[in-house]
Amino acid sequence: MSYAIQAEGLAKRFKETEALAGVDLAARTGTVLGLLGPNGAGKTTAVRIFATLLRPDAGRATVAGHDVVREAGLVRSLVGLTGQYAAVDENLTGTENLLLIGRLLGISRREAKGRAAELLERFQLSDAAGRAVKTFSGGMRRRLDLAASLVGRPRILFLDEPTTGLDPHSRGELWDMLRGLVAEGVTALLTTQYLEEADRLADEIVVIDKGRVIADGTPDELKSAVGGQVLQLRPVQASDLATAAALVAEAAGPQTQIEGEVITAPVMDPELMPAVVRRLDQEGIAVGELALRRSSLDEVFLALTGHRAEPESPEDEEAAAEESLAEPVESAS
Repeated sequence: MSYAIQAEGLAKRFKETEALAGVDLAARTGTVLGLLGPNGAGKTTAVRIFATLLRPDAGRATVAGHDVVREAGLVRSLVGLTGQYAAVDENLTGTENLLLIGRLLGISRREAKGRAAELLERFQLSDAAGRAVKTFSGGMRRRLDLAASLVGRPRILFLDEPTTGLDPHSRGELWDMLRGLVAEGVTALLTTQYLEEADRLADEIVVIDKGRVIADGTPDELKSAVGGQVLQLRPVQASDLATAAALVAEAAGPQTQIEGEVITAPVMDPELMPAVVRRLDQEGIAVGELALRRSSLDEVFLALTGHRAEPESPEDEEAAAEESLAEPVESAS
């Protein structure tokens, strides 16, 4: 099997903080690997190591078969990186941003100009190509940022929370563009706090917490591992909500949640629903809604980590950036 990205025993420490504690993962060529985890789990650190922006303390990482430390320069020529915030220059036009990157990559001016026009058209930015980026909407900036990461025609993309702050429509547009790239053979490592995004895009998922891998598999495999179905219940009377939730928790366990006026619980035992119905009947609690549905990745994340996914704060991102700049990787001679 061909792997575009691999890590074995990857470890990294920042002073007293153990960011990665022996991470193993692999992304098959031409697929999307979703890397999920709570704030501070080590996701951005892993991405920065793969992108040669950080040197690991232990373990080994390869990209397209090349070691990220010993062959850092070669790895950089093969990858593209899009971070949580757009990295384009807002005072330049869309065309100028892409031309600048092309020239920095050593592409001739004529080729860079053609590549810029090609990418602007592909990402539906041709009409705005001559405008300063500061006039772009958030979705347009993110599309330009993704286009910028593709100027050098990379076969491997690192996408670190690329749709943060986008509205649903703009997020959907970026999803479609990523699907198109993967269909052409590009491999992507995607970190995201939008669990629906990972569910829709990722072929396989790795969940890390406190620098360690705690689960991996396809989205369906992870859902099945923590309970393939969810009990969903709504009492007729809102005043019965707390009592009904307590009764469900007795049968289903502490992962029972109240979301608005609906109680949810993972179904690990096929006898859960009849048991809950009997207890509610004994207590005289009328049910307005009772159903079984498939688990969502959000519920998988909650079951694995103990809380729901939340976007990284600007302070988290700033700290990660400072850490990466403090310790750049140098190519081995």
